[in-house]
Amino acid sequence: MRRLGVVGLVTLDRVDGGLPRLGGAPYYAARMLRLLGHPGVLATKIADEDRPRLSALGLPAAVGAAERTVVFRIDHEGDRRTMTLEERGDAWTPEDADGWLGKALHGVDLVHAGALTRADFPVETLARLRHGRRVSLDAQGLVRPAELGPVHPDDDWDRDVLAQVDVLKVSADEAAVLGVEPDARSLASLGLREVVLTLGRDGAVVYAEGVAEHVPARPVETGDATGAGDAFMTAYLSFRLRRHSPRSAGRLAAEAVHALLSGWRGR
Repeated sequence: MRRLGVVGLVTLDRVDGGLPRLGGAPYYAARMLRLLGHPGVLATKIADEDRPRLSALGLPAAVGAAERTVVFRIDHEGDRRTMTLEERGDAWTPEDADGWLGKALHGVDLVHAGALTRADFPVETLARLRHGRRVSLDAQGLVRPAELGPVHPDDDWDRDVLAQVDVLKVSADEAAVLGVEPDARSLASLGLREVVLTLGRDGAVVYAEGVAEHVPARPVETGDATGAGDAFMTAYLSFRLRRHSPRSAGRLAAEAVHALLSGWRGR
């Protein structure tokens, strides 16, 4: 069976004034993989004092040391969400990819780089991760600066990064920064064979091999959908590795996210 790897920094998120809770791509990927019963390889870095928090993953993970754990403050006001970066994390280095991370990803066919900012995965690191496998990237790694304070994506991104990417996950806000629309011609301008554009409650658009198809989302009542995009992408990539078409993988991922969000409030 082909294997999925998810690499990214876990975060401590302070949501609407609550206590810090674990977040980041590996956390939401773990939740989705547990729900689906699909295997996967998780890798993250975290400060030593926060390492016990990784028990919340519920799945084993390869863990590297970090000087700091990423901290975000997330506030909701109606449908409006604001994010503030309060503590930066450590970048993923080529040495990580050649060393402990490379060993953890041995046998992985596709790795998702769950970037939080454009500092997380330098081009050289993505190139090492891509050796012998495909790479998916969260577009936060293109448009989100690694500056403390309110998070405001900008268009100061390096197009060379896309040369090391096979699949791009992009939100509607990030697509606006990248200057692309949810149609085949516009998404093709990124020069990638596969793009997943998440649209929140409006579902997603899956672009592959020159065709863009809309995948609807089932509505669910939840006040906080933080991490839903990470969960969707994990499910999508996992189903793609199981030889589902892009549209089929998108529809199954949407159903899986609905199931996950339906129980989100109980956490």
